[in-house]
Amino acid sequence: MTNETNPTPQRPDGNDMNPPKLPLNSSAKGWDWVKLGFLLFRQQPTEIMALFFAYMFTSLGLSLVPLIGQVLPLLLMPTLMMGFMQACRRVQNREKVTVGVLFDGFRSPALSRLLWLGVVYVLMAVLAIAVSGLADGGMFWDVMVLQKEVDEAAIKNSDMLSAALLAALAYLPALMAFWYAGALIMWNGMAVSKALFYSFFAVKRAAYAFIAYGAAWILIGVIAPTFVAMLIGAIVGNVFAVMIVVVPISLALTAVMYCSFYPTYVDVFGKPDFTITISEAE
Repeated sequence: MTNETNPTPQRPDGNDMNPPKLPLNSSAKGWDWVKLGFLLFRQQPTEIMALFFAYMFTSLGLSLVPLIGQVLPLLLMPTLMMGFMQACRRVQNREKVTVGVLFDGFRSPALSRLLWLGVVYVLMAVLAIAVSGLADGGMFWDVMVLQKEVDEAAIKNSDMLSAALLAALAYLPALMAFWYAGALIMWNGMAVSKALFYSFFAVKRAAYAFIAYGAAWILIGVIAPTFVAMLIGAIVGNVFAVMIVVVPISLALTAVMYCSFYPTYVDVFGKPDFTITISEAE
């Protein structure tokens, strides 16, 4: 998306972040988003890992709040995740990333709408888990929402795997609606309902790219670390050695994945334009 006020997005190394020869709705584009995530991370790896750990400890702290600790991290997730989007924007603009960027959403005029987005996020997650009861009679709900202690025999006799898959399938439309919603609210000044609408159809329009993107991260973030863990375990035979190698790799890959969210936005909506005000957008 290029015009005089919104120039062609640039990669951190100065190359175009939106190559014109790569169709948006293609598997190649999905792989390109993954590569751009690594490229963004490589520019300031120490700073981004510091941001990632700040996010982890913040979420942990929120989960310890009495009564609402189970819900609070989910409620604030859209606001906190905008910190990673802001960090990647800084990397692209060759600006220094600091831990304070994590809380940019709380300083934004769009904070109230981001919080409402968090409320919808929690409701959709609860609804998806509730749907899983159709597969296992509510066992998955008891474990995930009510946090009941369930004995091993009950788990073996239930169909929790099918329930988890059904919950994931039920949540998929919500995931599509939430994918760009936070950025559209904070950067484009949209109302919550409008942001959810635009996000859903933007993801739908780039379906093949997102399928490839998701497959790539399953391969890189799940299958590859599992294979490495099994290989080290077979060679060394020491669980601690496996953890020493695999845990840091998994944490770094998660941070890279967060970085890869940003190019998915830039390719569809263009580089964030901060000349627009909230009042103008509304």
